[in-house]
Amino acid sequence: MDCKPPTQYSFLPKPLNKLDFIGLFDKDPFGNSLFIKRILIAILGWITYFRYTLYNKLNIEGTEYLENLPVNNVIFLSNHQTYFADVIAFYHIFCSVKWGFKNNIVPPLYLLWPRARNYYIAASETMKGGLVPRIFALGGAIQIERSWRSKGQDVNREVDNTANDRIARALEHGWVVSFPQGTTSPYAPIRKGTGHILKTTNPIVIPVVINGFRRAFDKKGLRLKKRNTQLSVRFKPPLEYDAKESIESLVDKVREAIEQELPKEKMTRL
Repeated sequence: MDCKPPTQYSFLPKPLNKLDFIGLFDKDPFGNSLFIKRILIAILGWITYFRYTLYNKLNIEGTEYLENLPVNNVIFLSNHQTYFADVIAFYHIFCSVKWGFKNNIVPPLYLLWPRARNYYIAASETMKGGLVPRIFALGGAIQIERSWRSKGQDVNREVDNTANDRIARALEHGWVVSFPQGTTSPYAPIRKGTGHILKTTNPIVIPVVINGFRRAFDKKGLRLKKRNTQLSVRFKPPLEYDAKESIESLVDKVREAIEQELPKEKMTRL
């Protein structure tokens, strides 16, 4: 995996960069203020915190695999159950790990100065579907145009060739969350774009398996559907792969790592 120093961006001229000790004028690769992003993550964190600790119970495993990760060039590949509740849970965990928490987000002291170098890949249509998604987009969304699906319908349109460039810039700056199936449907195929990302950027890959979110929240992950639900986020050891492998091989490894292989009993029914 490629290990490069994280990129730095600032609103200040280069000669004055070193004077900004606490990063008040830092910005991300897309021109957004990291200070404002921290404030936004903190506000959303406080608003959503009790969804994972009071109304439901979040069980976390494997944060030991996150403790010594570099600041950048890390991608988290996970199965997907809701549009936003999954990502919000990841942000809570990333920030807590930064503060030295282990498999726990209690108490929420980490929201006093949350980790800002977080990004997540999301469909453009999802992030433009109302005021709340637009606010969430400011928290680090890398918006892409899906070539295979739009507004709940299967489509066949040109691939968004600029998406990989934006993802690469985000990886150079921090951590990226991706849902390689591109849908909340279980056991959906892994999109080949994930293989291309691994081949071109060669990041550290942390597989993640989540469960319970579909039962606890509505499809968007904004409304509570069932309380007292056991939510789980399980981080697995870094995926061993070679960027020179074929796309098909990488896709197969990712499918197995996030445990989205179609169960045999379901295959027999097909």
